Amino acid sequence: MKTIVVTGGTSGIGHALANTYLDRGEQVVVLGPDPAKGKKFLNAAHKSGAADRAFFIEADLSLVSENQRAIGQIKTRFAAVDALVLCARYFRSHRMVTSEGFEHNFALYYLSRYLLGYGLADQMNKADTPVVMNIAGPGAGAAGIQWDDLGLERGYDGWSAMFQGGRLNDLLGVSFADEKNGHRARYVLLFPGGTRTGFAGDFDPATAAHVDQMKRAAQPVEFAIPPIVRIIDAPPREPLSAFVEGMPLSLIRPAFDKGAAARLDSITRELLHDKLSAS
Repeated sequence: MKTIVVTGGTSGIGHALANTYLDRGEQVVVLGPDPAKGKKFLNAAHKSGAADRAFFIEADLSLVSENQRAIGQIKTRFAAVDALVLCARYFRSHRMVTSEGFEHNFALYYLSRYLLGYGLADQMNKADTPVVMNIAGPGAGAAGIQWDDLGLERGYDGWSAMFQGGRLNDLLGVSFADEKNGHRARYVLLFPGGTRTGFAGDFDPATAAHVDQMKRAAQPVEFAIPPIVRIIDAPPREPLSAFVEGMPLSLIRPAFDKGAAARLDSITRELLHDKLSAS
């Protein structure tokens, strides 16, 4: 029996993936901030006879401390992690800073994925064919990163914050997959295409109208799941790979520049040093 960890697993793609693996008899750990949604997930698992294989960890993953707590709980309870599926994201039309001083999108969409990937690397090293599945938007290009303003204090825009998060995740994948790290987990960056999910967020009126249009034109969530499951079940042999709407994406492009990845990794470690030292 495999252990699948899913962030953002109480709605949208994450929820559909969690249920898919529960139905297949695997052990599924869902992370999310809403206890009511977590209870609903556990109740559904109980009704389907999967109560002993379904787990919910309530955590606000925009906080470094909450990521660290969730990582600790997973490491204590599960000897190995076969797949880490990173889906958690929350759109904000207006800039918000967390209680730890990080811009919310940067914290949830990037820092959380950084912390969970590295924090659970040892658990994944113990699995047979471990994989990190990062649901993002690969290939946009590192040139769009605001290196001197990662928190977008100057001229914040919700879409810019989301796209920058995708670019940062490309570079995170490059760093994680570096052979010197000794990670056995294959790192996969994947954009499933427009999907009719919850697309959680706090929208201004114009953005809300645009999101409604996107949802009407998007594919049903059940169409997005099989390609993701196929990759999780049989990860690529390469340490890092990227897919856009089912098609493999060449890594020979600026979005996956090793120099930019090393730069981001250094900045991230510096930003997190005090937070992790205090935990």
